[in-house]
Amino acid sequence: MIRCCIFDLDGTLLNTLDALTYTTNRVMERFGLGPVDEAHIRQFVGDGYQLLMERALRFCGDEALTHYEESLQVYTELFARYSMYQVRPYDGIPELLEGLKARGIRIAVLSNKPHPRTVENIETVFGAGYFDVVAGEQPGIPRKPDPAGVVRILDQLGVRPEECLYFGDTNTDMRTGLGAGLITVGVAWGFRDREELEAFHPPYLISHPQEVFQRILPELA
Repeated sequence: MIRCCIFDLDGTLLNTLDALTYTTNRVMERFGLGPVDEAHIRQFVGDGYQLLMERALRFCGDEALTHYEESLQVYTELFARYSMYQVRPYDGIPELLEGLKARGIRIAVLSNKPHPRTVENIETVFGAGYFDVVAGEQPGIPRKPDPAGVVRILDQLGVRPEECLYFGDTNTDMRTGLGAGLITVGVAWGFRDREELEAFHPPYLISHPQEVFQRILPELA
């Protein structure tokens, strides 16, 4: 029986691509670099803002990462201002979450986005207290795909790995869910293509949130 669902944030629950692209390019502008197109931002995000900045700087020609340390400070400053820029839930996500809650299934968020911005995204769109647990990147807890964040959420909710679905849209998420022993669901509406997810052979790969009720939960009941 499924008792819990853990969701990645960017590219899974919320389309945050405009905010990430806008902020990244404002950072690059500070150093006379850029722009970075959305197609590359899709590939650069998912592993924390430190790697996003490293990848963006290299893409813009700063191979020596001359501006790396300063870019982290600038990104943190600007993202606090622009993290909600044109952010919106994906089609079917509000209905999925309502349906899970109605069935008594706990819901949680685990993101590599800085924790304050994760909370801001979730509470602005869904409201404070809507999710049982919201966890972004925090000091002392390794980022995904390390399973530490998943283990912490399972402990908080008193749920075993085999009782939990994990949803994500990137290779990082597939490694996170599978590595932590969760029933992993690749979502094909996010930032990466279907082939990237298929390469990890997750138990489920879906194109719309309603497939959770149409296929996944009935099979696991």
